[in-house]
Amino acid sequence: GLQNYFFFFFSSSSSINRVISPAKCAAKLETGMVCWFIVCFSLPGRELPPICSDVRQKQRLSIDTLPPEVKAPFPSDPVIPLRTKTTKEFQEDVERAVQSGVWREVREFYLTTFDSFIEINAAFKREANGSFNTIDDSGVNAKFVNAVYDALLSTPQDIQKSVLKGIINSLLREWKGPRTKDDLRAYFILVQNPQYSSTSTYVIYAHLLRQIAALSEADHHFLVHWLKKLSPRRFRQPVERLLQFISTRLFPAEPDELPPLTKCSWWIPSATKVLGLFNAANSVSTTPIMPFTDFYNITLEHIDFMEEYRTWQNYGNSNRFSFCQFPFILSTVVKKAIIQKDSEQQMISQARQSLVSKVSRRQRVDMNLLFLNIKVRRAQLLSDSLDELTRKRCDLKKKLRVTFVGEAGLDMGGLTKEWFLLLVRQIFHTDYGMFTYMKDSRCHWFSSWKCDNYSEFQLVGTLMGLAVYNSIALDIHFPLYCYRKLLTPPTIPCDQNALVGMATATLDDLQQIMPELARGLGELLSYEGNVEEDFYLSFQVFQEEMGVVKSHNLKPGGDKIPVTKQNRKEYVQLYVDFLLNKSIYKQFAAFYHGFHSVCASDALMLLRPEEVEMLVCGSPELDMSALQKAAQYEGYGKTETTVRCFWDVVLAFPLELQKKLLHFATGSDRVPVGGMADLNFKISKIDVPTDWLPISHTCFNQICLPPYRTRKELKHKLTIAISNAEGFGLE
Repeated sequence: GLQNYFFFFFSSSSSINRVISPAKCAAKLETGMVCWFIVCFSLPGRELPPICSDVRQKQRLSIDTLPPEVKAPFPSDPVIPLRTKTTKEFQEDVERAVQSGVWREVREFYLTTFDSFIEINAAFKREANGSFNTIDDSGVNAKFVNAVYDALLSTPQDIQKSVLKGIINSLLREWKGPRTKDDLRAYFILVQNPQYSSTSTYVIYAHLLRQIAALSEADHHFLVHWLKKLSPRRFRQPVERLLQFISTRLFPAEPDELPPLTKCSWWIPSATKVLGLFNAANSVSTTPIMPFTDFYNITLEHIDFMEEYRTWQNYGNSNRFSFCQFPFILSTVVKKAIIQKDSEQQMISQARQSLVSKVSRRQRVDMNLLFLNIKVRRAQLLSDSLDELTRKRCDLKKKLRVTFVGEAGLDMGGLTKEWFLLLVRQIFHTDYGMFTYMKDSRCHWFSSWKCDNYSEFQLVGTLMGLAVYNSIALDIHFPLYCYRKLLTPPTIPCDQNALVGMATATLDDLQQIMPELARGLGELLSYEGNVEEDFYLSFQVFQEEMGVVKSHNLKPGGDKIPVTKQNRKEYVQLYVDFLLNKSIYKQFAAFYHGFHSVCASDALMLLRPEEVEMLVCGSPELDMSALQKAAQYEGYGKTETTVRCFWDVVLAFPLELQKKLLHFATGSDRVPVGGMADLNFKISKIDVPTDWLPISHTCFNQICLPPYRTRKELKHKLTIAISNAEGFGLE
């Protein structure tokens, strides 16, 4: 156990052998009473610091009364001793120790190196007294650090304990004034220590994390840029240790494995803040060191995340800790659940207001007032939908229910899914002209044509908002930059004249949408010849609108300003901003307001653009094997002939037919955020002749199969059914 580790190990190697209970040991550390540790863990002969704050204060007050010959100047930065051991020499020492069993030299190295921050710098700094005060270079010999840590866990236990003992002495040092860059280097090296994977080291690890978390913003800035220089493997290891530390602190394997949570409530906030430094390093890296999803802590799916959300709403980013202050650690599953529960509360509130209003006026209560009821004709789908949503804009936060005029069928979810599917297909058709399909990037982008009414763009935004609100995945292909614009800002500004959707646009963003044009502009930026004469460009661009070519100045008098080698960067920036922001501002503003008219929630502030895309579209990656594992059965056993034939056929289907099957059974060909298991897919037996086609209940994600006897028969009938599935038909 943790306390036993502290007490038996350290008391045996110190000059004072005291018996202190584990509870008192933890209490002393948690309340800042560090004197016992300093006495207990200091090496023999080491000069001890003052033992209480009163002594220190008296010394500071009385120093001016000392005789001049007694006074000594305080060095601003201690001189780092010179250590000459190289990586190769260290590895040879370890190799000899392994073969001979004599670890004296290696033990002495570890004992000295981790005894203080000064010694850490002496061992690992490339030049002992070099400044290295830039964010670009930590000055650390990374190869040597890696070699020392790689060997550490293979050394005898007494060596490993001596390292931890030295770290404790370093962390309990009396700090005077701001941290130096040498201190930051020591923190940078210590946070990579692989020993923190063991729960027996968690008290030490927690104090290290607390000190790193408490550093100034400027110091954090240095650490972030040093961390991003780590190799992917070395970067990932401390991230995984931090995630494990948080999970174990939340849900320890044994109740007495760690000190009581009430006495170390700062553990999780400190660890999360340090994890935030790694996340920042990952974000500012030219290419991410690891996927942002690897920062998710799945354990947090089992806590009361709505309480975390309410704390964050009430206290914001104040001193009251909430995981919502660090949304990178929350998985998309948690964020989706927060949005859904927040949506449910808004739905209930909206319905309650309608109900109270009716009752207060003594009117008959119609249960339909609890829903957003949409009635549309298939032949007039777009215009009817636009009219209905415009008339019922006050009901958008109610539960959605769709009826197709002239068709029987109660909407239990299936008709809603079909309405979304058909509407999206019609809106994004190239003949309709609202969106342009970019063949090179295989995505849609907003048409720049001007008109008097942009309500249809608002309809598309409202549809996307309703889809998120009602947990429907849409088959929409917008570039990631579109979702970044949707979160700029993440909530509607109070000032109605404030600009929305004006996200900073770069050449990389244009690359997502118009790769050929982005490549051409990239060549302009790197051209070595005479830009003005060879390209003959001005700050004026041309765009086709409804068959008419129109010119646009990128800046006042742009048609008279030539593009030169000196101003070409400005030209590219203005051109990209024009294409992705200014030329489509009114269209996107309508789209933005439509989306946020439904999804006006603080929860959106927790999301990355990639996560918004996942919530709107689901995942296009199909894993039919995962669907098979999660499938439920009614009337059939999973080993029966019909079921085995079904999965043989489905797993062998090409992707296009697998998507059609998913659409046939669920009303959408996209996978929800939680994966295939969240579909609750069910295969049921229907007692009809085998010449019948399969039937589906999309509202229940259920497919009904007659008892087909052969694989060939099942494949033929199933292919016909899934290829002709549009429209609500009665069984």
